[in-house]
Amino acid sequence: MKKNDMQEASLQGVLKIILIIALIYYGLKVVTRIFGPLLLKYVTKKAGEKFKQRFEQYQEPEYSQEGEVTIEKKSKSTSSNKDVGEYIDYEEID
Repeated sequence: MKKNDMQEASLQGVLKIILIIALIYYGLKVVTRIFGPLLLKYVTKKAGEKFKQRFEQYQEPEYSQEGEVTIEKKSKSTSSNKDVGEYIDYEEID
């Protein structure tokens, strides 16, 4: 094999590799354009179902009869921290 033949063979190999990479790239672009929206719709639908399921899991069922009044108060925690520091009055000087 001559040196010139070797360079020609490696040039053909490089061109084949570049062509294959380009075909794969453009093939993936076409497939993504076709199936991308379908995949996105499927993923958002599944995420919505999971969110709805978790939301319903944490909701408490409210059973109340007609005319029944229920008053719920939140507990007020008035725990103030006395170790915060000393309050000092000050005046602004012009």
